Amino acid sequence: MKTSDFNFHLPEHLLAEHPSENRDEAKLMVLDRKTQTIEHKLFRDVIDYFNEDDLFIFNNTKVFPARLYGNKEKTGAKIEVFLLRELDRETRVWDVLVDPARKIRIGNKLFFTEDESLVAEVIDNTTSRGRTLRFLFDGSYEEFRQKLTELGETPLPKYIKRDVEPEDAERYQTIYAKVEGAVAAPTAGLHFSKHLMKRLEIKGINFAEVTLHVGLGTFNPIEVEDLSKHKMECEEAIIDEKTADIINKAAEENRRICAVGTTTMRALETSVSSNKKLSAYQGWTNKFIYPPYDFGVANAMITNFHTPKSTLIMMIAAFAGRDFVMHAYEEAIKNEYKFYSYGDAMLIL
Repeated sequence: MKTSDFNFHLPEHLLAEHPSENRDEAKLMVLDRKTQTIEHKLFRDVIDYFNEDDLFIFNNTKVFPARLYGNKEKTGAKIEVFLLRELDRETRVWDVLVDPARKIRIGNKLFFTEDESLVAEVIDNTTSRGRTLRFLFDGSYEEFRQKLTELGETPLPKYIKRDVEPEDAERYQTIYAKVEGAVAAPTAGLHFSKHLMKRLEIKGINFAEVTLHVGLGTFNPIEVEDLSKHKMECEEAIIDEKTADIINKAAEENRRICAVGTTTMRALETSVSSNKKLSAYQGWTNKFIYPPYDFGVANAMITNFHTPKSTLIMMIAAFAGRDFVMHAYEEAIKNEYKFYSYGDAMLIL
């Protein structure tokens, strides 16, 4: 398989700038792998495809307001700082991306507040846009994090050209988000409303949660034609013992197990053994899933519609078959489905 096998023309107007009015009223395309058929539904109809004791697995990561704006000392130039990950809690050292990067060198200081209560010093260059910053803040760790939250904005993907709006703080977050650490939302989960979760619960459907802190690596373009040469960036994943037991029991009983999102699927596939048993896991994963691939845990998945040549469409193709997925994407474009983070959804059975 080559990167170009996953290219297609995506009309710009199909990139979703806003979420659907109600979470569970996005469009839903249902793909049946066995019959190779496609149905067009609304997301709330997802309940019709599951029975009592089937299992949904969610990614409970929580997006933090990762995009900050600071001013460079002396020149006052406005610099965007995108927080990627905390490297050291004690010394407040972070991996970040800066924009424009050419202006930011080791030793430079950035000021984030008028009163200079939050300042950062550049201590290393990591990539062309990557820097390591040490934050200088006079207060406890909790107060420091609170200050970042106050100053930061919801890290909407760059393809969304509009300004961040107040509703984004709520809508670019799943309703079950708990564990802070993601810089992008696990977007398949954005379609679940409290009402739909209640209906699933009443039907007797079980839930389990894993954590995978989504990084920007998920969206990095693939710059090689040979997929085996692409390196995914690492993301932190956590699956506890209790969750592994719930999932293994559902598998033993041949229940339908639905991974909600590519990030959930990546966490599961990072920790499954060759005999298809899931183990507890805490660590980093750079798992890149593309065809052909034998999945060990989930037998159904929910996902959004992804951009051409992305690692995400490759995982979907590994799960449902490349030709079937490319045909489904043609249908999606014809039927004006919305793509990407705030877009519509797909259920693969």
